[in-house]
Amino acid sequence: MGCGVSKSNQFHKHSRKAVTTIRAAVLIQRWYRQYVARTEMRRRYTWHIFQSIEYSGEQAQIKLYNFLGYLMDNFTPSSTERNLISHIFRENDVCWDAEWERYFCFKNIEVPEVYSGPHLTFPLTVEQTVGLLEAFRNKKQLHSRYVLEMLLETWKLLRMLPNINRISTCQSKEVTICGDLHGQLEDLLLIFYKNGMPSLEKPYVFNGDFVDRGKDSIEILLILFSFMLVYPCDVYLNRGNHEDHIINLRYGFTKEVLTKYKIHGKRILKLLQKIFSWLPLATVIDQKVLVLHGGISDSTDLYALAKVNRHNYVSALRPPKRRNNSSAGMSIDIDMDDVLWNTSRIYQRRASLTYPKPIGPRNCFHNRSLQEFSTRIKANMENELENSKRREVILAAALNRSQQDILSVSTDSVNSDNAKEEWRQILDLLWSDPMNQDGCIPNEVRGGGCYWGPDITEDFLNRHNMQLIIRSHECKQEGYEFCHNRKVLTLFSASNYYDVGSNRGAYVKLGPDLVPYVIQYQASSMTRELTAGQSVGRTERSALKVLREQLFAHKSDILCAFKKFDTTNTGLVSLNDWSSAVESVMHLNLPWRTLRCQLVTCKTSDGMINYCDWFNELAIKGPNTDHIDQSLLETLYRHRSTLETIFRIVDTENS
Repeated sequence: MGCGVSKSNQFHKHSRKAVTTIRAAVLIQRWYRQYVARTEMRRRYTWHIFQSIEYSGEQAQIKLYNFLGYLMDNFTPSSTERNLISHIFRENDVCWDAEWERYFCFKNIEVPEVYSGPHLTFPLTVEQTVGLLEAFRNKKQLHSRYVLEMLLETWKLLRMLPNINRISTCQSKEVTICGDLHGQLEDLLLIFYKNGMPSLEKPYVFNGDFVDRGKDSIEILLILFSFMLVYPCDVYLNRGNHEDHIINLRYGFTKEVLTKYKIHGKRILKLLQKIFSWLPLATVIDQKVLVLHGGISDSTDLYALAKVNRHNYVSALRPPKRRNNSSAGMSIDIDMDDVLWNTSRIYQRRASLTYPKPIGPRNCFHNRSLQEFSTRIKANMENELENSKRREVILAAALNRSQQDILSVSTDSVNSDNAKEEWRQILDLLWSDPMNQDGCIPNEVRGGGCYWGPDITEDFLNRHNMQLIIRSHECKQEGYEFCHNRKVLTLFSASNYYDVGSNRGAYVKLGPDLVPYVIQYQASSMTRELTAGQSVGRTERSALKVLREQLFAHKSDILCAFKKFDTTNTGLVSLNDWSSAVESVMHLNLPWRTLRCQLVTCKTSDGMINYCDWFNELAIKGPNTDHIDQSLLETLYRHRSTLETIFRIVDTENS
C-alpha cells in the first residue's frame, strides 16, 4: 500500500507541474497574441497615415491644376500675365514630327574629353545597355547629347506601337511584370539581380510610374528605354499617372532633370512630355490577362481605347484639345476654350468686365474635384453655345472672316463630346482604384478616376473574355494584394516607399498557365538588420512626425472645431470631442483615440485635454521663427508644396 500511495503522490505532483506548464504556455501565447495584435495595429495606422497624406497631396495637385484651368477659362487678364501659366495648357505649339526633331536636335552638343561616363552609339547593343546600367549603379551620369539621342530613338519607336500591346507566353516560358518604381533605382537593380535582365527569353512588362518621389527617375527611364530599343518585342512599358508633366511639377521629376541637366534640361523635359504621351496604355497577355496602371470603370471599353489618339493627351488631367490646321500648313493643338479666347478676346474682355462669372464661395471652390470642374466647364460651354456663335459671327465680320469658318469652330466644340469621353476613359485607366463594395463611384480621395467594385470587374472580364487584371498605382505593405475574388492583383515594386521598412516590393511571373507567381523583396540592407518591432517602431515614428506637421498646418481650423465643443472657453475638451474635432478637419479616417497616447501628453487628472498646450507642443520651432506670425507660418507650411509647384510653373527659364 505504501508503494501505491507513493505513486499516487508522484502522479499528482506531475499533474500539478503539467497544469502549471500549460497555464504558462497559455499565458505566453496570450501575451504573444496581444503583442502581435498591437504591432499589427501600429503597422496599420502608420500605413494609413502615410497613404492618407499621399493621396491628399495628389488631390491638392489636381485642385491646383483645376484652379489654374478655371482662371484660363473664365478670366482674361493681359497676355503677359496669362502667359505665366498658359504654357502648361499648351505644350504642342508645333506638331509636325520633323519640326519637333529639329527642335530636339542633339548634333550641335559636344561631348567634352573630360567626360568619364558611358558613350553610346545607335542602334544600341546589349553590351552598351548593360554598360549603361553599371554606370548608373556607380553613380555616373549620362551626357545630355546621348540622353537626347536615346529619347529621340525611343520616341520614334513608341510612335509605331499600338495603344494596347498584345504579347504571348508561347514565345517564352514566363513574362515578368513590375509595378511602380518611382525613381528607386535600387529596386530595379535588385529585380534584375534576382530575376535576370530583359532578353529574348525573359520578356518584361513595366506597369507605369517610373518617375517621381525617388532620386533616380531619369536613370530608370534611360535603362528601360535602352532595353526597349534593344528588345522592342520583349520589353513593354505602360503609361502611369505619374508619366504626366503636371504631376512631375510637384513630385520631383521636373526638379531632378533640371538639376542634373542644367543646360539642356528644358529640352529633355519637353521631349519626355512627347514620349509620355506616346506610351501605350495597357498590355494584354495571352488574350486573358490585362495589365494596366490604375484600373477600370463601368464605362471602360478596350475596343474604344484601342482607337484613341493617345498622344493628344500630353497630360491625362487635361480635357481634350481639338487640332486646328493653320494657313501655313502647320498643325497646332489648341485648348477648345482657348479658341474663343483667341478669336474674340476683345469682345470677351469687355464682357468679362461687364458680366463677371461667379466663382462661388471659397470653401466650395477649393474642394472641387477634377470631374466637377470638367462638368461645370462643359455645362458652361453648352449653355453659351448659341451666344458664342453669335459673338463669333459679329467678330468675323469685323475681322473680314467668313461666317462659314467661324461656324466650323463651333461645330468642333459640339463634336468634342466624343473626345471628352475618350479622355475620361484614359483618366479612369490611369487613376482608378478598386473597392470592396459593388458599384462605381468618383475617386474623391485622389481627386481623379473612380473606385470600382467586384461587380464591375466581373462584368468587364466577361465582356472581354478575360480572367485577371494586374494593376499597380497603390502601395501595398507586402508589395502585392489580391481583391475581387482574386481577379484583381495590385502590384507595387518600390520597396521602402514611405520610409525604410514601411513596405516590401514585389514583381510577378506569369507562365503559360497564367497563374501569377509573386516574388517579394526589400532593397535596403538596413531593413534586414532590424527586428520586426524595430522596423515598425522606426516607420511609426516617421509617420507620427509627418502627422504632427500636418496637424500644426491645420491649427486654425482645428482650433475652431475645438471651440465648438468648448462652449465655455475653458481650453479643455474630452477625448471623444478631441477625436471628433480633429477628424472633422483632417478627414484622414484615422483611429484618433488610439493615436492620442502618441500625439497628446498634456492632459488633466480627469482625462481632459488642454488643446492650447497641445498646439504649443506641435509648433514648428526653429532658431529664427519667433518673430514670424504663427498664422502666417501655418499657412505657408500647409501650402508649401503647392507654392513650390506654382513657382516652378512660373519659372520657365529655371532661373
